Amino acid sequence: MAGVSPDKLMERLAQGKPIAAVVLLGTDHYLREMCRNKIIEACVPESARAWAVARLSARDAGWDEILGRAQTLPMLAPRQVLVVEEAESVEKLGEKARDEVLEILGKYFESPAPFTVLVLEAAALDGRQRFLKLLSEKALIAELTIGPESAAALAMQMAKDLGAEIDREAAALLADILNGAPARMRIELEKLAAYAQGRGSITASDVEALVVAARKNTVWQLTEMLASRKRGAALAFLDNLLREGEQPAGIVGALAWMYRKLIEARDLPAQTNGFQAARQLGMRPEAAETAVRQAHRIPKKDLLAGLAALAEADSQLKSASPNPRAMMEFLIARLTSSAA
Repeated sequence: MAGVSPDKLMERLAQGKPIAAVVLLGTDHYLREMCRNKIIEACVPESARAWAVARLSARDAGWDEILGRAQTLPMLAPRQVLVVEEAESVEKLGEKARDEVLEILGKYFESPAPFTVLVLEAAALDGRQRFLKLLSEKALIAELTIGPESAAALAMQMAKDLGAEIDREAAALLADILNGAPARMRIELEKLAAYAQGRGSITASDVEALVVAARKNTVWQLTEMLASRKRGAALAFLDNLLREGEQPAGIVGALAWMYRKLIEARDLPAQTNGFQAARQLGMRPEAAETAVRQAHRIPKKDLLAGLAALAEADSQLKSASPNPRAMMEFLIARLTSSAA
């Protein structure tokens, strides 16, 4: 089966179609937990989850035990969910042991237990090995990554889970502002859901008014100052961001994302319109047009040097520096120097 995004997995579950096995592939813990919970909610009644949901480790438990459990009828429930963690450990087995696992898995998939949904969790799998090829043929692989469109769909699903609704335009804006980070989207949606309660759907205006942390439109304003070498204005703007509660690491992360997009935009013709640039950069048309315009004002060597400075600042902030404000001010001074 072809790989699907988390939102497509949600759609498949909502249709109620039987799934013998699902592979949750990726390192994003939030997306993994969300998908796992959705599978359990779709397959096992809440009252039966104590005995119809089990978690085993592929590293610690033998596959004979795992598949034996899968073929055992669940108690007091029509279906069970069996979560197998660290499935990638199969690839680290010796050749003989790995072949044995693949053989018993292959036999199981020929006639999977109709009352069991097998959920295999793996950080990454090697496409050159037979294990992934077998899973690709027999299981539904959910890739725990999201692009701009999927991030917007995920935001809409999160809002629904919170008992709220969000316009597609607002969902796309929120995803863009937060760089598609699922955990941050969830936090902001909790605020937005409370803010919009009793007033209808969450709108783009609500997102603009309420979502402050790591706002890329704010970062674009700061970039304008950096590109113009307006050090005083940039330092004052930084002071305002910090006073509003922005975290230095979040500012550095948003700036690093923006510098990478500027480097990509630098390779596009200066006359590229927003809709053309959006496809190339994976951004909303308005933001993509801004990126192209600003990218051509800054020499590429300065963008590369700025990205290196941001990487260094990120590393220093994570090393528990005693004075993050001073470090941020030094970073702004460095980014506004004649040679960034």
